[in-house]
Amino acid sequence: MKEFRIRDKVITLIKGNIALLDVEAVVNAANSSLILGGGVAGAIRKFGGEKIQEECNKLAPVEVGEAVITSGGNLKAKYVIHAVGPRSGEGQEEEKLKGAALNSLKIAFKKKVRSIAFPAISTGIFGLDLEMCSRVLISAAIEFLKINDFPKEVIFCLYDGQALNIFERTLAELSSAS
Repeated sequence: MKEFRIRDKVITLIKGNIALLDVEAVVNAANSSLILGGGVAGAIRKFGGEKIQEECNKLAPVEVGEAVITSGGNLKAKYVIHAVGPRSGEGQEEEKLKGAALNSLKIAFKKKVRSIAFPAISTGIFGLDLEMCSRVLISAAIEFLKINDFPKEVIFCLYDGQALNIFERTLAELSSAS
């Protein structure tokens, strides 16, 4: 399953580079200091330009589980929402990851963002388990979309086939339970 509808909203799963998507907002898998280094953040910096890093410098530091917004710089996306996910082993990872997802969605709601794309937050250098990440992010999105008018579309943009397969299985499971 690559798509799940909730009333007039949709959750979509795709494989690709999140920094290249034509959506209103992309979510950056950020660190607390909002330094756009490697992985998703590096791609956002590469394609979005230094303006995003300059805006991040004014907003840092950000607590784990929180999110802040900057412009999209040179990206197709109007905004970048920087969600600070947990590192594996720091404790309360699921709760912190859910907070990062929900806080990102709340920002999107306030800005009336129609489409937002998430990566698999914290599964790169931060080492979180992909299965757990997929469960937390997808369930947070379903829960949020059921009771809010925005965003209209939540996309999970996965970098490789393995991550896409895991998110597909989780979406199939969670959507049949909803």
